[in-house]
Amino acid sequence: MRELFNDYVKSMTTYIMFKIKAAANKLRPELEAKNRAPIFLSMGAPTANPPKQLLDRLKTALDEDGIHLYSTPRGESFFLEAIAQYMKRRFNVELDSKTEIASLIGSKEGLANFLRALINPTTDESEQEVVFVPDPGYASYGQMVNIAGGKTFPIPLTPENNYMPNLDEVWNNYIENGGNAEKVKAVIINYPNNPLGATATREYYQHVIEFCKNHKIILMSDAAYADLYFDENDRPFSVLEFDGAKDIAVEFFSFSKPYAMTGARLGWICGNKEAIDELCVLKSTIDNGIYKPLQVACAEILNSPEGDEYTKQANIELKRKQNIFVEGIKELGWPEFYVPNTTFYLWMPIPPRYKTSKEFTDDLMKTSGIIAVPGHAYGTYGEGFFRVSIVCSEEKIRECIDRMKQDGFYFE
Repeated sequence: MRELFNDYVKSMTTYIMFKIKAAANKLRPELEAKNRAPIFLSMGAPTANPPKQLLDRLKTALDEDGIHLYSTPRGESFFLEAIAQYMKRRFNVELDSKTEIASLIGSKEGLANFLRALINPTTDESEQEVVFVPDPGYASYGQMVNIAGGKTFPIPLTPENNYMPNLDEVWNNYIENGGNAEKVKAVIINYPNNPLGATATREYYQHVIEFCKNHKIILMSDAAYADLYFDENDRPFSVLEFDGAKDIAVEFFSFSKPYAMTGARLGWICGNKEAIDELCVLKSTIDNGIYKPLQVACAEILNSPEGDEYTKQANIELKRKQNIFVEGIKELGWPEFYVPNTTFYLWMPIPPRYKTSKEFTDDLMKTSGIIAVPGHAYGTYGEGFFRVSIVCSEEKIRECIDRMKQDGFYFE
């Protein structure tokens, strides 16, 4: 039957996180037998419960008349108005809730469907349209572009460019490598970044906006981690804060990370209204919107004191976990590395005795039951590094460090 499926699907592989989880679970009996039951530092998924107020409101919403009927891909008006209020309160961004915001079944779905709406699909590589993507960057970006019938070009994020590369240099590199300027459709940025945790300056945001305006291409800003930060005086930005952004930009947000709701699948897109209209037309043929009780509960938590306190305390806990892991990994001899002021990710070099990042993470899993992600999964510039997600308990984080010490995982 496989021959009946399209070339885009047949060229894909299973998402790296699911492959890693399957491999770990296959090894589980062997690992448990030697007291090394898997500890997952792989998925970027908070393990705490969502805010109690959100769950309580969800329960009461279930009994409301008409609540179980279809919603709409754009979202219920009260939900969109709550988002507009949040964007004004959090970023001082003015949005029209009727035209400049739409709901998403998680930001991942929104990104994928937006690219489907944007790219003219073809399997002829010489004719494929191009999206510039961060490298290292979210592993799904490349797959999303490929399944939409396009191809990617890397935006290298390195310590040398402070994870903020000059896009004019990236463009020149693209042209020098035979790229066709007319085929470029969009740039994706992701700050705070997965897997690095890196952020960008105001000057850099303005540079990206001007670059996209000059080349008449769309700017897609993935802001899923915008509320995961450790310094109130250094909060991540929205691209829509900057002059001219609405002319060319859309931004994607998620409830998954700040409210520990990864399974609920809820997010939104905001920005350029023409781009959002096109996405909503596509989504009208694909889905019927988000379950209305979820919209009720999330609209309430988004601008509540309880919601603000929840994210504040969650960030305090994340910072504490980060400190524990960083202190432990340095005791194992790791050299200085970038420790972000955002997210629950840490991005570190592999020990020099390993040839590849996969060789290291495979050994770490098989020997110690610690599940991390090899850097090559995030792009060419990710090789030689690995990512951990510090979302498990403090006890489990300390156990990871203890296992690495006992099993000889020193940086040598």
